[in-house]
Amino acid sequence: MKKIGFLSFGHWTPSPQSQTRSASDALLQSIELAVAAEELGLDGAYFRVHHYARQLASPFPLLAAVGARTRRIEIGTAVIDMRYENPCYMVEDAGAADLIAGGRLQLGISRGSPEQVIDGWRYFGYQPAEGQSDADMGRQHAEALLHLLQGEGFAQPNPRPMFPNPPGLLRLEPLSEGLRDRIWWGAGSNATAVWAAKLGMNLQSSTLKDDETGEAFHVQQAAQIRAYRAAWKEAGHTREPRVSVSRSIFALVDDRDRAYFGRSGQDEDQVGFIDEKTRAVFGRSYAAEPDVLIEQLKKDEAIAEADTLLLTVPNQLGVEYNAHVIEAILTHVAPALGWR
Repeated sequence: MKKIGFLSFGHWTPSPQSQTRSASDALLQSIELAVAAEELGLDGAYFRVHHYARQLASPFPLLAAVGARTRRIEIGTAVIDMRYENPCYMVEDAGAADLIAGGRLQLGISRGSPEQVIDGWRYFGYQPAEGQSDADMGRQHAEALLHLLQGEGFAQPNPRPMFPNPPGLLRLEPLSEGLRDRIWWGAGSNATAVWAAKLGMNLQSSTLKDDETGEAFHVQQAAQIRAYRAAWKEAGHTREPRVSVSRSIFALVDDRDRAYFGRSGQDEDQVGFIDEKTRAVFGRSYAAEPDVLIEQLKKDEAIAEADTLLLTVPNQLGVEYNAHVIEAILTHVAPALGWR
């Protein structure tokens, strides 16, 4: 049994070939897809966050809206770039969204990937301290977030407040109890996966990671997950961690599927550089008739290691088609693999 969710980047473009032509379309269709996915029995609705791009950017209004329209499905991010975030403000926003959703928020965060502009976080008012990198800054913001989510008072109250205060130091409100255990770290390397385990965060591993051994993507990703679990055990955490992997998977069950994905040409891993220093391996996509797809997925070592699978969806093809993509996986693929 696995939890299965969708992951949407929320792309939009005014092109007539797109079903998602504006930011309004991207947001409203994201809500509708989450509602449809819940009705189909999917476990999670996750959204990617990118700045300076025609994609989803500020996640908390969207997460709160999805939480208000649904009742069961997990609602999450994969991931929020912590280089851009104020941890105090984020605790308040996340707490409000989680309370609206009844404790269903699964918040994926990370130090972020290369963005659309150079040092975009500077325009948000952030700058690494002397001797720090932007990645250090992102991890520092994450550590501050985790500390604040513990709910301990830290702020000295005003002796003449506008409203009565509880005794002692004050914490940020609203605080959603339990959210600290539902923070995930998007790790691009084995080392950051181990770091996340030590801090007690769940693990998200996407469709790319640092190429550390030259092996196939799924083999490297499985090794990353095993290193994370070993570090978690060594840290002595009492709860069971969760691990997700992302994949592009399409069951070809009708002519539309074959037209869109029957000749995707992405059935091999790709290797490239995401910046001047980082060589990365990009995982393959899966698109085949259900019986072939099942046999291919059985060989994916990282999917076998994870407890949660996030299906990346082509959101610009519209809500109806993406619901069809999800239903095809749940109906024709998941049961044969023991995921349902």
